[in-house]
Amino acid sequence: MPHIVVLGIFVADTTFRATRMPRMGETILGDGFALGPGGKGSNQAVAAGRAGADVRFISRIGRDTFGDMAMQVWRDAGVGTDAVIRGEDATGAAFIYVDSASGDNAIIVAPGAAGKLTPADIEAEADLIAGAAVFVTQLEQPMDVALSGLRIARAGGAITLLNPAPAATLPEGMLELCDYVTPNETEAEALSGVAVTDIDSARAAGDALLEKGVGRAALLTLGAQGSLFHSAEQSIHIPAMSAGPVVETTGAGDAFNGGFAAALAEGADPVTAARFACAVASLSVTRPGAAASMPTRAEVEALLAR
Repeated sequence: MPHIVVLGIFVADTTFRATRMPRMGETILGDGFALGPGGKGSNQAVAAGRAGADVRFISRIGRDTFGDMAMQVWRDAGVGTDAVIRGEDATGAAFIYVDSASGDNAIIVAPGAAGKLTPADIEAEADLIAGAAVFVTQLEQPMDVALSGLRIARAGGAITLLNPAPAATLPEGMLELCDYVTPNETEAEALSGVAVTDIDSARAAGDALLEKGVGRAALLTLGAQGSLFHSAEQSIHIPAMSAGPVVETTGAGDAFNGGFAAALAEGADPVTAARFACAVASLSVTRPGAAASMPTRAEVEALLAR
């Protein structure tokens, strides 16, 4: 099977559930706490692996307890780790606040060791990247590192997928290296200048992203509204699927990206791949955690077959 390469970070997610965020200087009692694996790139690699893809991950982690957690998570999901560098810097961590009532979240990420990835680290994996069917990256590691990966992947003929999260100003020409870009509403507005509030405004943002150089399509993730696949040829709204009560939305975007990459690597047409991705994401929000919430291939196929 053609392989997927994901470039990104791993962090240990420290998740606190409460009825509201505390004000500065205030202490409140929470409803729950969990420690688990996270980081957008790692989550996406795990999602793709559980969806049946052959996945290799590129990152940096520490020789510490959180780094050991990462290696175990990747082994369990079948994610290849030959391109993961282990050093003396501490593995990163994230603070995640989850609203007890809605399941919505707010996050602070400290990348730790992965924040010290360099373009030289990426160039050392040029053969792996260039030989991929699909290359995926985000913006939690340094920008020049993501840019290096996209350049190598494009030169090698891999399908390139950028999840522009967290929202940031991109270097000139970066979108032109991307076959697909997968922003949420906030990220789409930051990149396009169009406030995304409904399907029509999502299409306007998609047009702007195509004009800025995105090669094949913009896939805007729209939370409870599902997603929008928007290319020069077609614009298709893909509703979210009902997989059960929403427990937590952490990792839903990562589930979508991992599922989309997995389906593309298998040769699915992009709209079919986007529907597969929606199924992965719809299942992920029915359970707590980020990497821990990623469904198996059998679960995704069962949902799609309903």
